[in-house]
Amino acid sequence: MKKAAWSFLALILVVALSACGTSKDKNNSASNSLYDQVKKKGEVTIGTEGTYAPFTFHDKSGKLTGFDVEIAQEVFKRLNIKPKFIETKWDGMIAGLDSKRYDMVANEVAVRDDRKKKYDFSNPYIVSKAVLIVNKDNKDIKTLDDLKGKKVAQSLDSNYRKIAEQHGATNTVVDGFNQSIDLITSKRVDATLNDSLSYLDLIKQRPELPIKKVYEEKNATSNAFLFRKDSGKLVTEINKALADMKKDGTYLKISKKWFGTDVSK
Repeated sequence: MKKAAWSFLALILVVALSACGTSKDKNNSASNSLYDQVKKKGEVTIGTEGTYAPFTFHDKSGKLTGFDVEIAQEVFKRLNIKPKFIETKWDGMIAGLDSKRYDMVANEVAVRDDRKKKYDFSNPYIVSKAVLIVNKDNKDIKTLDDLKGKKVAQSLDSNYRKIAEQHGATNTVVDGFNQSIDLITSKRVDATLNDSLSYLDLIKQRPELPIKKVYEEKNATSNAFLFRKDSGKLVTEINKALADMKKDGTYLKISKKWFGTDVSK
């Protein structure tokens, strides 16, 4: 009987100690937030496309640059954290975030209700409108309704793909904006829906392209940095940095450099 009693007491002690250990581990995990991790490491990893001018692309010297890149660099300069950009195709970018290949995404990601259910967003740092682009010889497409039965070129996970397909278009999957334009100029597709700022930059850089804008949305889309759910303090600190940048004029300086105007509103 004594032996059985001692065995029972020993079992209770083991369970109690295990419970304490589990509680301690949970507390440590809770306190070791994503912000704490990147702050301790001194580096944050950022998924980006690197082929989407003027937001994220390589200049003539091969350096990664663009509006989104400069905004992210300035944000983390203020947080004393080094940004490390990891380039990937758009269609695999969000999957890369899910698999923790990087800590966040900076690639003019549209804020959508379906995405907000699964991900965290920073405060929007740019707004833009969708434009419908066709070959200059195209006389059939003038509105979104004219896309019925037509071929478009859109990225698989693009917000614009959903809009085009909702209007009856058939999509040809592309890696990005440049490939869409190539398919339009060669008349292998009829149109693409894309960002108005990207279109303006493209026309400025390559005015000889045989393309034209036939429609522009009235309502602007907000775009922001994207994070895995429950990124908490990292999002909060980034929002503070963005607010400070707008307050002291740094945001406007970067915005005017790339677009000649304030693209936050």
